[in-house]
Amino acid sequence: MRAFIFPGQGSQSVGMGSALAAASPAAREVFQEVDEALAQSLFKLMAEGPEDQLLLTANAQPAIMANAIAVLRVLEKEGGVRLADKADFVAGHSLGEYTALCAAGAIDLATTARLLRTRGDAMQAAVPVGQGAMAALLGADLVKAQAIADAAAEGEVCTVANDNDPSQVVISGARAAIERAVEIAKDHGAKRALLLPVSAPFHCAMMQPAADAMEKALAGVAIEAPLVPVYANVTAAPVSDPAIIRALLVEQVTGMVRWRESVLAMFDAGVGDFVELGGKVLGGMVKRIAPDASAISAVTMHDIEALVRAL
Repeated sequence: MRAFIFPGQGSQSVGMGSALAAASPAAREVFQEVDEALAQSLFKLMAEGPEDQLLLTANAQPAIMANAIAVLRVLEKEGGVRLADKADFVAGHSLGEYTALCAAGAIDLATTARLLRTRGDAMQAAVPVGQGAMAALLGADLVKAQAIADAAAEGEVCTVANDNDPSQVVISGARAAIERAVEIAKDHGAKRALLLPVSAPFHCAMMQPAADAMEKALAGVAIEAPLVPVYANVTAAPVSDPAIIRALLVEQVTGMVRWRESVLAMFDAGVGDFVELGGKVLGGMVKRIAPDASAISAVTMHDIEALVRAL
């Protein structure tokens, strides 16, 4: 069995998508449709920068999605590989869950782009700059990370945001609490702790205003049953019912990204092959979570051609 997986924030970089667009009409169509949906030259920003503008959450989220869907469209239209024929499940890390839903036909491309713009804006607006923070705890599993977060909280929000793999957990919350967590992390068994260069504390209770905004935005959106089940971030379980998908996307804004559990659940369900489209981060996580699984990442035209041969 096989799962197609889609990256989250951090996969953006200036130049992303430009070589693919130069080589493929299918990729150009995706970038043009996203530009039209957002009434913005997002692809120009992706290709040329400036980097500080691309890093803004409201730009990075639709950009990462567009890049991954462009890879998928090239795979489908020029490689002759249909997701429904080659994938048993899809999943995505944080914003990548929207990409996964788009890839599986649950939400159309233009709507996905607009939702991610709304999500990015709402997440940025939820907490004033400087009041929240996130940190990566390296060499710490979920149990250690939760203990560190609990010890550092001191009445402030400090919680696990992303359970990425057995050796990397991200915490999120009030800046002072996260800074305390970084200071005490080694004492609690983590190898290293570092503050992340993010503009807001994602996936924690401080994001509730953004969750409210997404509930309102998603209420007016058509969601179809996906072509294959989607493993949801907050449940680490497959879902196909549009009403449940809608509710879980709202919950995901403040909820923990259970990526490690999602990969393990897919592996236990029989998935031996993971195909990451549009990034090169999740494949490494998969290998650390399920060493017996295979993981392939496709970003460039060369990657896509190799993937077509492999599939």
